[in-house]
Amino acid sequence: MDLTFDQVMDRWLRMLQMENLEGYAWTILKRRIIDMHRKRRRRPELMDTAAFEAALADPTVDPYDTLTDAITLYGAVAALSERQRDAIVLYYGMGFSAAEATVVMGNEEATVRSQLRTGRQRLATLLKLPCPEHPDGKTP
Repeated sequence: MDLTFDQVMDRWLRMLQMENLEGYAWTILKRRIIDMHRKRRRRPELMDTAAFEAALADPTVDPYDTLTDAITLYGAVAALSERQRDAIVLYYGMGFSAAEATVVMGNEEATVRSQLRTGRQRLATLLKLPCPEHPDGKTP
């Protein structure tokens, strides 16, 4: 990720003039991850590596069950559209509020909530689960 930081620093003065600084930085990070993925074609997929890390993280849980669940979930998340994936990762993976995700994604809050809703529905379909409501009973 040092190269990502370098790219941001190289463009920092120009970025300060941008209306959506966070969104541009998010795009740089995503592009850097895609570039790393292309260079690592023969190495394990990033999602698979994360699944193994999740399986080893909690020694009190069966690592095989955790691994298969994580691979299945990460595969389903990877199958989402880019906007749905961004919304899901920012909201559920990184703990952003819908309003904070709005700033990063450069959309209206209603659009981010819609991406979250359709992303959850698509994940439920891909994982063959009933579509869950938001944990507090509200749509983010």
